[in-house]
Amino acid sequence: MSLSPRRWPVHARAVLLAGVVAALAGVALWATHSARSLEDTTVSLRFRIRPAHTPRDIAIVGIDAETFSDYAGTQRWPYPRSWHGQVIDELRRLGAKKVIYDVQFTEASEPKQDLALYDAIGRFPGTILATTETDEHGHTNVLGGDENLARVRAQAAMATFPILAGGEIARMEPTRDGVPTIAVAAARALGHPVNDQAFEKSGAWIDFRGPPGTIKAYHFSDVKDHRLAASAVRGKVVIVGMTAPTEQDVHPTPTIGDELMSGPEVQANALWTVLHGLPLRTAPGWASVLALLLLALAPAVAALRLRTLAVVLAPLLGVLYVGVAYVAFLRGWVLPVVAPLCGLALSAVGTTTASYLTERRERHRVSRHNAALERAVGERTAELEETQLEVVRRLARAAEWRDEDTGEHVERIGVLCEQLALAAGLSARDAETLRHASVLHDVGKIGIPDRVLLKPGKLDPEEWAIMQTHAAIGASMLSGSPSPLVQLGEEIARTHHEKWDGSGYPAGLRGEEIPLAGRIVAICDVFDALRSKRPYKDAWTLDDALAEIVRLRGTHFDPALADLFLPLAPGLDHGEEPPALRLAA
Repeated sequence: MSLSPRRWPVHARAVLLAGVVAALAGVALWATHSARSLEDTTVSLRFRIRPAHTPRDIAIVGIDAETFSDYAGTQRWPYPRSWHGQVIDELRRLGAKKVIYDVQFTEASEPKQDLALYDAIGRFPGTILATTETDEHGHTNVLGGDENLARVRAQAAMATFPILAGGEIARMEPTRDGVPTIAVAAARALGHPVNDQAFEKSGAWIDFRGPPGTIKAYHFSDVKDHRLAASAVRGKVVIVGMTAPTEQDVHPTPTIGDELMSGPEVQANALWTVLHGLPLRTAPGWASVLALLLLALAPAVAALRLRTLAVVLAPLLGVLYVGVAYVAFLRGWVLPVVAPLCGLALSAVGTTTASYLTERRERHRVSRHNAALERAVGERTAELEETQLEVVRRLARAAEWRDEDTGEHVERIGVLCEQLALAAGLSARDAETLRHASVLHDVGKIGIPDRVLLKPGKLDPEEWAIMQTHAAIGASMLSGSPSPLVQLGEEIARTHHEKWDGSGYPAGLRGEEIPLAGRIVAICDVFDALRSKRPYKDAWTLDDALAEIVRLRGTHFDPALADLFLPLAPGLDHGEEPPALRLAA
């Protein structure tokens, strides 16, 4: 059916307004860093699929398990400082270009040992020594202080890094507490000019060369005992430090999910980054805003001609943009991914809703003329409603994909919520809307790191705090939509973990301060979780699950809703029956 001249401007204004609202929501999400943890996850994914490249000008000498084994019968850690002096002398003899010692020598030991190390450093000018401590004036106490180090043309530098929200090391600072960081101090010692202003406010991205083990490492004992070939370190910057995991100088990085990188290798990657001019940078603001606007407005512009097919275009645009972001990453730009994709999704839902509303308006107009047009508009309206619900289902499935154990969980939740809503007196239409919106209750789990979401065991307090953010993340992802369905989904995502006695999260709402939809989903979510088998627990029996609902009546759950739910539950329980069969019934 073609657009009539009277209807065209209304439809155009509606879909363009939806696109503009989605664009503004995306820009706000990006500008306020509300999805920083999820954005960091996308950066990690880009690192993990990028090919590794081993630097040829940097090497590591690790105090590793092999070294501990070699000296197990003669000397335990910490080793005498004269041994470190012998390693420095040997590296100088082998032709190393510069030595960075990522072992702290802040406290004095035996004078003879300290002097042996000090003399060795004096024989290799430009040596960089690690520290994590300074006084109020920015001075260190490594080997007696900065003045002592200056006499042998050595320097102390900070070995610390800022930590991202997910606990990873991904950025580095030029200085910390007035002391240059190791990478910056070493680069300058090598004659490489470093401008502190070139670092981003939150620190420069470390351009990791690959996962742990990418940078070649040699055993400390091989160097000390003269077993290392000169070709291994000749002309290279050598970082000496602890690489044995037992000493806990290992850290999570964006390069891999379940393997930690030693401190010396993190320092080596940071040094490579500085020596190559900080090649990985956050994309300029104009590029980020342009990406946000293009993705958010594209479904609206497409909807002017494609109508509901514009929502089909959104996933294609999303895939294309992810590809563009990865290519930009290979070229040294870190483009935002989360905010543009959220803007795209909101725009797709908004333009679909706008098309639906204008289509409905047309339906009322043509219904006054003839039944044939009424049937045509009715078919189109059904198509639009189904398209909108399809977008919601796909968004919910994206959350399921992160947490495969919940497979049919959201579908069962919808059925339980609809029946409890009817029992509570809601209309059939409102109960159906609740059924569709409830599938979005855990969409915020998209923003939870895999190490927390997929952990098979009990979460520690820090991990539990991260897990609790999924309610706010889900609400943030769904906020700003003109769609009543998505608005209800936002309300459910935000409040389904609130408790009747006020002990829930994220806002600690109490009693009827909690929206009715959140109270309904809370009961159904807990019941289905109890009755479902998980990697970390068996399914509870129906009697035990109902007993738990009774126990939590008046503390976790609205007592009136709990009383309505108890007689309904046995007839709706999925039990051991296949979920698809039960839902079909």
